Amino acid sequence: MENTIKKIRQLGLNEDLLSDFVLRLEKAEYPKGHLLIKSEKIERSVYFIEKGIARAYCDQEDKEVTFWFGAESDILLSYNSFFLGKPGYETIELLEDSVLYKISNEVLQNLYNTNLDMANWGRKLVEAELIKTEERFISRQFKTAASRYEDFISSYPAILQRVQLGHIASYLGISQVTLSRIRADIR
Repeated sequence: MENTIKKIRQLGLNEDLLSDFVLRLEKAEYPKGHLLIKSEKIERSVYFIEKGIARAYCDQEDKEVTFWFGAESDILLSYNSFFLGKPGYETIELLEDSVLYKISNEVLQNLYNTNLDMANWGRKLVEAELIKTEERFISRQFKTAASRYEDFISSYPAILQRVQLGHIASYLGISQVTLSRIRADIR
């Protein structure tokens, strides 16, 4: 549970609340290839990655478009399900055998509603995720493919060695051939 606790502490949850929060987490283990969250379904839990890698993607015509990767200490959730109680647009696939800790949306919302410090921690969590989302959006809109790849390898060195290049190319919005050229140019 070390990576999960690290993430929770990183966002400033005090030790008393941390202990209470950890007691509410449920350990879950899934194999590589497991679809943890499925599009068009309402997901009723939030997950913390203790061990493993995941990707979020959307189906577009005849291909899957990857728009997010997560690794140890990252959080997995469907925004639409969590915030709006609606089916999500994304599918989240585990790319390795994974150990996760989960908490139900209902329990988490109850903690937010009954404890201001917990609600503030939740706000910080959402702020951190929003900033990452904005950074990805700006990168995709305004940077070259080579710059996006360089940002990716500096931000996610562990992921680079653990996922298929096709998923990385999709995430960067380029073909696998273009990614191979960029990688060759960098060497």
